[in-house]
Amino acid sequence: MSIHISLPDGSIRSVDSPVSIAEFASSISTSLGKQAIAGKINNKLVDLNTIIDQDCAAQIITLDDPEGLAMYRHSTAHLMAQAIKRLYGDQQVKLGIGPVIADGFYYDIDIANPLSVEQLHDIEKEMHKIINENLPIVRKVISRAEAIATFTDIHDPYKLELIHDLPLDAEISIYKQGEFFDLCRGPHLPSTGKIKVFKLLHVAGAYWRGDSNRKMLQRIYGTAFPKKAQLDEHLHMLEEAKKRDHRKLGKELDLFMFSEEAPGMPFYLPKGMALRTELENFSREMQLKNGYQEVRTPLMMNQRLWEQSGHWDHYKDNMYFAPVDAEAFALKPMNCPGHMLIYKNDLHSYRELPIRMMEFGQVHRHEFSGALNGMMRVRTFCQDDAHIYAMPHQIEDEINQAMTLLDDMYNVFGFEYKIELSTRPADYMGADELWDQAEQALSNVLDHRGIEYTLNEGDGAFYGPKIDFHILDALKRSWQCGTIQLDFQMPEKFDLTYIGEDNLKHRPVVIHRAIYGSIDRFLGILTEHYSGAFPVWLAPIQIKLLPVSEHYIDYALQVKQQLMQVGIRVQIDIRNEKLGYKMREAQMEKVPYILVVGENEKNAHSASVRQHGGADLGVLSIEEIISTIIEQNTAKSHI
Repeated sequence: MSIHISLPDGSIRSVDSPVSIAEFASSISTSLGKQAIAGKINNKLVDLNTIIDQDCAAQIITLDDPEGLAMYRHSTAHLMAQAIKRLYGDQQVKLGIGPVIADGFYYDIDIANPLSVEQLHDIEKEMHKIINENLPIVRKVISRAEAIATFTDIHDPYKLELIHDLPLDAEISIYKQGEFFDLCRGPHLPSTGKIKVFKLLHVAGAYWRGDSNRKMLQRIYGTAFPKKAQLDEHLHMLEEAKKRDHRKLGKELDLFMFSEEAPGMPFYLPKGMALRTELENFSREMQLKNGYQEVRTPLMMNQRLWEQSGHWDHYKDNMYFAPVDAEAFALKPMNCPGHMLIYKNDLHSYRELPIRMMEFGQVHRHEFSGALNGMMRVRTFCQDDAHIYAMPHQIEDEINQAMTLLDDMYNVFGFEYKIELSTRPADYMGADELWDQAEQALSNVLDHRGIEYTLNEGDGAFYGPKIDFHILDALKRSWQCGTIQLDFQMPEKFDLTYIGEDNLKHRPVVIHRAIYGSIDRFLGILTEHYSGAFPVWLAPIQIKLLPVSEHYIDYALQVKQQLMQVGIRVQIDIRNEKLGYKMREAQMEKVPYILVVGENEKNAHSASVRQHGGADLGVLSIEEIISTIIEQNTAKSHI
């Protein structure tokens, strides 16, 4: 009896007897048989030696497939764990978890002494030995009792805990390569010899299962690629990312600081505040032009407000509380409920809608100390929130306008972006039919705009589905910033209404919208995107004035005053240092323009102008310089 196998291209192949994925791949072509590392049967990833014994849909997985690369890296994580156990002793090393992550993998291990960079080199050498042994990687399904006995025998408390947490009907498997075995769902490469190129990157601390009350383990990060050129490119990108690290540049360029007196809460220095102000002013200008009204809501509000909005059930563990007049108050983790109260403060007619309400609102969220990361993850930040109150028939037009606004603003910074549509989560609030309507409205806008997007099922907000914007920086790293969320729930919870054309009360729909998301985080992203060399309109200091000697300080001060009068951000360096030294320092500060003034420039009311990067623009009059800067401020070019 033939077995019929459907392929992704729609074709069907028949085999006369059961075959493994490996055999089936070779039957299609010799080259595919050599490239195959795994397969899919009815969309389930399986090992290469898995047998096809009935009609099914099948796909051959190679290293060119995302699943293939992830499997390759997962096998490299096991390879690393085996090498560590060989080097430091099977009983001295206990294994936590070793998943694949973006661009690599890690493994959490419990070992007595901290591992050094030199020891990572030793581990890499041992990994290469195991690769040369070309050990078969074999899967074995075992019973729960056998799994417990197996990991009890080697005194591995972490694997035992994972086993006990598995559902009772879960299939439990281990993967074995030589003397090493590990609890794992798989699948994996067929042998260790299939691993070619890898690099161990660094070691960090990580609490077991992310719980700060549990033991701190050592997390070893690594990456792996099929080809050395791919690894070299990735390592170059990592080096470039280190140079661009906003924490490093923020300190060097005097943008912001952090203090133990306020962990996770940024302090803006004058230059950083100038940069942030420009970001806010740009956003404010764009939103006001698009019919938004700016509001401000309190930092702290009564706990009952958060209970009413539904945020209490989802955010209370991350909120800060304080008693006020014998009642519990909370610092706001977001701005939505305050905006609902502002809308409810007045009666509204259908003629007023849509009402577009915006705020640069400071919010507070309690993040674990181990999760804090410069400006990227903080405990207080400013959200550029907006809430649009609309009638149902206005929904798609308002979402479309919001998307146009985001696109216009991201283009100014030179950002490309990808879009994700997130649907109802498991803990969603409200009726299914409202969710169906909301999800359909968002997908309609995306489809009508002809925009490519991915569907992220189950990742919407608890009150509504959303469109998320993932911007790509200069290193093509993805950052989720903008969001548009459609909400039928908050108007119900706050009993928001408007008087319709029929003189009856109707319920508006709320569209939540953010562009930067967190201004603080966006500033960190921009710092890395531009590598600290901000375009002229954003630069904290746009011009650095350098008098060639103390005799020309007075003229430099006159020029500074003239520039400041038209809003140009300028600094003067009057230190008694050599001109070359001061110019090199200004270049390191990434100031867009350096103006050198001496006798000739004083007499001609001009300056010698150099751009960041070294381009010599020659001698220009002060009026020409002012005109150039004002033009660039107005154009807001991202170059």
